[in-house]
Amino acid sequence: MMWGNGYNMAWGWPVGLLMLVAVILLVVWIVRVSAGGTDRSVSRGGSLAGRGEGERSQARQILDDRFAKGELNETEYRERLKVLER
Repeated sequence: MMWGNGYNMAWGWPVGLLMLVAVILLVVWIVRVSAGGTDRSVSRGGSLAGRGEGERSQARQILDDRFAKGELNETEYRERLKVLER
């Protein structure tokens, strides 16, 4: 009597294991893509220089807005701009 309809059943469990790993990797990839983890500008280690640029540009934007609204005069603006450029 032939078990498994004549197929070599020794290959069944490794193929099943590979399929399981493939499904898990596919799910992880879908979750990462849908979570917005596609920003490649910052390395995985988290570059401090990259983060600092974003903070400085936001601070510069706030400073520019305050100057445009008239909350700061020109000398105050230039002094604070020098501090931001350090």
